[in-house]
Amino acid sequence: MTKADLIKQVADAIGPPIAKKECKQVIEVFLASVQDALVRGESVELRGFGIFKVRHRKARPGRNPKTGEPVEVPSRSVPIFQPSNLFRARVDRGAKSYLTGGPVEEVGKVAGIADPAR
Repeated sequence: MTKADLIKQVADAIGPPIAKKECKQVIEVFLASVQDALVRGESVELRGFGIFKVRHRKARPGRNPKTGEPVEVPSRSVPIFQPSNLFRARVDRGAKSYLTGGPVEEVGKVAGIADPAR
C-alpha cells in the first residue's frame, strides 16, 4: 500500500464530508508529526497499533565487502516500529486466513469506519 492508496482508503471510508485533498493533508501532517517527534528523540505511542521510537546504534568495526579491508561503521540513530500485541495478533490471524483462503478481516470494519451508511 502506498501513501496515495492510504489517502484514497481513508477518504472513501469517511465519505463526502471530508474531501480526498483534506485527507491527504491530515495524513501528511500526521506523518510529519511522527517524524518530528522521532527527530527530537521522543517516541510516539499509538495504543492498539504500536510504538515508533529511535534506537541508537553504537559505532562498530565492519568490513568493506569489495576489498575485505576493516572499516569503522559510525554510530547512528535509526527509527524503529514496535507493533502492539493486538496489532501483531491481528496480522497473524489475517495472514493465516489469507494463506488458507479464508475471509480476511478488514481494519475499517473493525474500527467502524468502512460502513458508508454511518
